[in-house]
Amino acid sequence: MGRRTQSRAERMRERLTQEAARIMVEQGIRDFQLAKRKAAERLGAPDTRNLPQNREIQAAVQDYQRLFGGRAQRDRLRALREAALEAMQFFRDFEPRLVGEVLDGTAGAFSAVHLHVFADTPEELVLFLMEHDIPFDTEERRFRFGDEYVFRPAYRFAAGDVTFELTLFDRRGLRQPPNSLVDGQAMSRASVGELERLLADPPEMDAL
Repeated sequence: MGRRTQSRAERMRERLTQEAARIMVEQGIRDFQLAKRKAAERLGAPDTRNLPQNREIQAAVQDYQRLFGGRAQRDRLRALREAALEAMQFFRDFEPRLVGEVLDGTAGAFSAVHLHVFADTPEELVLFLMEHDIPFDTEERRFRFGDEYVFRPAYRFAAGDVTFELTLFDRRGLRQPPNSLVDGQAMSRASVGELERLLADPPEMDAL
């Protein structure tokens, strides 16, 4: 049987997916909803309700990086993962976990290294940063745990040409990752050992 002809709505949804992915890669945007809105505006459909799901855009981002990122993207990804490993070893007392695009392989030129860290109180991490003369900015990040939304403090700083963001959870958070923005399931997180294995034997999707 021949391939089914796409409807106009399906073609627009595919165009929105590809445009949102391109915006996220080229502009370093992490907010899926913002990328969707920008894509809809650029394609002349600002009021459309036929928006792609986050997981569709994430898959398109991975495809975009494979097609257009080339060796520069692969080299940058490895450099960010190596920087993440060094930072995780430095913050080992806070049981760090790597999350986000540096872990899933979609990191690009604008990507930061995102780590989840764990302590009984925020003061523990703030004192550690201050004792090591690390200047930082503080922000808040919203996470979903099941049907509940919570805000957690995030500490952002730069080392060389790499930006790091540490989001602080209490130590119970080690057992319960927040929901992923991509598919709503438990967020993927990697320990030091898991990152070391990833660097030693990168999956095929990252080695293309």
